[in-house]
Amino acid sequence: MSITPHFLYADEDYIDLDWTDLVPEGQVIIPQEIQGLIEHKQSTPRGQQPPSTGVRSEWNGQTVRLPGFIVPIDYSGTGVTAFILVPFVGACVHVPPPPANQLVFVTTETPYETAGLYEPVNVTGMFGTASTTTQLAQIAYAISADRIEPFEA
Repeated sequence: MSITPHFLYADEDYIDLDWTDLVPEGQVIIPQEIQGLIEHKQSTPRGQQPPSTGVRSEWNGQTVRLPGFIVPIDYSGTGVTAFILVPFVGACVHVPPPPANQLVFVTTETPYETAGLYEPVNVTGMFGTASTTTQLAQIAYAISADRIEPFEA
């Protein structure tokens, strides 16, 4: 587990999460390398989504930071205000979506001017378990984003 508190603002800490932290202990994560091997004959990507193996709730109500890629859902002007944060490029778009516990529905009041689907970002905000259904996938988590910024290793 890679849970490391980091300094965010003068009076606020956040917890750095990794995608493996979102899967309950002892559960299998479908490796990115075999995601594309799932049949593409069904009409919608959501119909090809593997079942989720549960969620973890120990960070509910806490401020976390999670890196990932944006799959836009809603825009305001030229900025995205709601999106699915995914663990790898092309998830939910070019290949079937990962299980619900590997997807995060992100909302933000301040539209984020994204450079596109292949831009890695860090999302920081209030985390929680929240079952959400979109045309693309079932989603198990949500973040109300205070900060979205380009990913820096």
